[in-house]
Amino acid sequence: MNPPVSVNLMPTIKIETIVQLAQLSEKLGYRRCWVYDEGLHTRDVFVTLTAIAIATEKIFLGPGITNPYVRHPGITAAAIASLDEISAGRAFIGLGAGGGLTLNPLGIERSKPIKTVSDTVTALRELFEGKRVDIEGEEFSLKSAYLDYGRETIEIFLAGRGKRITQIGAELGDGFYLSYIHKDFLSEHIDALRNSAKRDPFRIVYSTMIVSSEKEFEDARAALSFRLVDSPQEVKDHIGMTEDLNDQLKNALTEGGPSHAASYVPREWVEQFVITGSQSEASTELGNLISKNGIDEFQLPIGKPEEAERIIQRTSKMF
Repeated sequence: MNPPVSVNLMPTIKIETIVQLAQLSEKLGYRRCWVYDEGLHTRDVFVTLTAIAIATEKIFLGPGITNPYVRHPGITAAAIASLDEISAGRAFIGLGAGGGLTLNPLGIERSKPIKTVSDTVTALRELFEGKRVDIEGEEFSLKSAYLDYGRETIEIFLAGRGKRITQIGAELGDGFYLSYIHKDFLSEHIDALRNSAKRDPFRIVYSTMIVSSEKEFEDARAALSFRLVDSPQEVKDHIGMTEDLNDQLKNALTEGGPSHAASYVPREWVEQFVITGSQSEASTELGNLISKNGIDEFQLPIGKPEEAERIIQRTSKMF
């Protein structure tokens, strides 16, 4: 039996078009619509999600992913609870420590990311449950904070690539979002999550690009550029990513974003992180990964919305 499929939309074009893509996804049976939260690089995530909520009926909605540095976690709790209200109980939240694409243009330095994410999950849960919350953290505080319109069963998915965030995700989350994981490390990540998960059900979401043309291959290089910079050192060592190349990627991202940085990503690295081949070959590879690893949901990332309709339709036929 195939798992549910979801979509993650990068709102780099008009919100009206993003809404139309979400409506198409709902029509084709996609279970969730995640929306990237990439700061100045994209339209505002919660404005976009609200527009989608008003225009859809069934698809679940949430940020994919947000972080506790750009917004105070109390304000994020209010936004998610409000989204849940306007969508009649369809909201969830994807949460991580934030990456360079989001934080660097805002001049934000991550401090104690694991502790900050952990405190954020605690704050979100207690606020959604209608408790009064007191937290004195490194990055944020709450003083007798209270939210009277939350839903205590709002799902919280954590996300990241390192072992420490994976452990926290297993202990605190309702699920974990594995995005562009090197395929040699995928089983290790999933085993660690399953062995440590505290909540039942615990849903594992796997996301990567499906690449079936040279154009999509080049798009994958761009998508990998900022993710490689944010990857754990063991992954960088595994693929042979030097400190010089890491710095070149960072500089290229600062100067011109992912499309400019793409040329610094060696071609031979791409297939180690994404699904490649004809539609039939890609479907077989993805099906084998899902079956072997017991993945609960596949998420289709849409980094370039102008090509999204074709990719959303194509992928729906693979499941």
